[in-house]
Amino acid sequence: MQFKWNEKINQVTENTLVVGMDIAKRVHYACFVDERGRVIEKAFAVHQSKEGFEHLYEKIRQTMKEAKKTEVIVGIEPTGHYWMNLANFLDHYGIPLVMVNPMHVKRSKELDDNLPTKNDKKDALVIARLLKDGRFSYPRLLKEVEAELRIGSTLRSKLTEDLASIKNRIIRWLDRYFPEFTQVFPAFGKMALATLEMTPLPQDIDGKSAEELVFLYRKVKGMRAPQLPKAKLLIEAATNSIGLTEGTQMARHEIATLLRQYRLLENEIESVNSQLSEMAQSTMEYELLASVPGLGDATIVDLLSEVGSFSLYENPRQLIKLAGLTLRENSSGQHKGQKHISKRGRKRLRYILFKVIVPLIRHNEGFKQLHEYYTTRQQNPLRGKQSMVVLCGKLLKVLHGICKKKVHFNEQNMMKDLYCLSEAV
Repeated sequence: MQFKWNEKINQVTENTLVVGMDIAKRVHYACFVDERGRVIEKAFAVHQSKEGFEHLYEKIRQTMKEAKKTEVIVGIEPTGHYWMNLANFLDHYGIPLVMVNPMHVKRSKELDDNLPTKNDKKDALVIARLLKDGRFSYPRLLKEVEAELRIGSTLRSKLTEDLASIKNRIIRWLDRYFPEFTQVFPAFGKMALATLEMTPLPQDIDGKSAEELVFLYRKVKGMRAPQLPKAKLLIEAATNSIGLTEGTQMARHEIATLLRQYRLLENEIESVNSQLSEMAQSTMEYELLASVPGLGDATIVDLLSEVGSFSLYENPRQLIKLAGLTLRENSSGQHKGQKHISKRGRKRLRYILFKVIVPLIRHNEGFKQLHEYYTTRQQNPLRGKQSMVVLCGKLLKVLHGICKKKVHFNEQNMMKDLYCLSEAV
């Protein structure tokens, strides 16, 4: 870590123009300092437009000429998605862009004036002075397939959330107008959706035989063989229904609207999944990741969208830190605090890892035995969730190893490499 920090500090020399920028939606602010933090150009506005970016570029070139600088480094505090257009512009001109942790900016803004005031101009200067001390990180600007996977995975996640929201609204509708429906159809299958489309209210079913309902539901697109026993149960449920009988005209319109949205989202998710799976299979690491029992297409897509190529990381500890799984503790004197994960990293990556570790423990013998060892060992046994967090880090190490060495996952080799499991092999 110390070597990396020194390496960053060495990048800012007497020939380097340091540019600190505070990012906003419409107007950014930029401040120029030298290698010792002395202000060369006070903070000025940079508009979020092509003209604004071109003005910044010309300002950088002019200042470098006047101050006799041959190199430049631009640092930003990432704010939402507003920095991405600027990053793309700077990358086009070959200007290096680095990032400053927002927490560092917040905690160091009082060093100069001992005041808790916060404004865009002040933040730009604070960011610039953090750069000269090497307190920055390098962003990975995703390109080509990696960029497609990141955007597509985020889109799929949002569509899935929208689908769950629509499903909850349908359940709420059923609770009011047909509470007994879920006793016949616990899940939203094809016949359940066909029933809601053709006979949404109990009074639509009254007076019809089971055979008539089956014939009616067969008209729905994609519904080939409605189940006769289900139709009989539906008639019984409708006969004894306690659903509301007022406002049924708009109730029909509401459920029809919800069903259209539900089917549209289902089709969109299916289309996105198909495209993402095809893109993931075109990457060099897909086959290696797929060799791990318990990792499916959807999980591989999510991992590649969050991490990018595993082989680009020098050490698996970088991946563990990226996921926010590094341990932290608060200790002082004779007091030794408890250890917790830092959670300083990609929240969605942690979610993906925690979601995939459950089937891995069930279907992957190596991870299953490792989980049993961690939870049953004599000294310092871990609780279930603690063990799963440790296994998330272990999974990242395994994935990094097979991608770096370009080998398929071998369960026996993994168990041999772990002293605690070597006896079981």
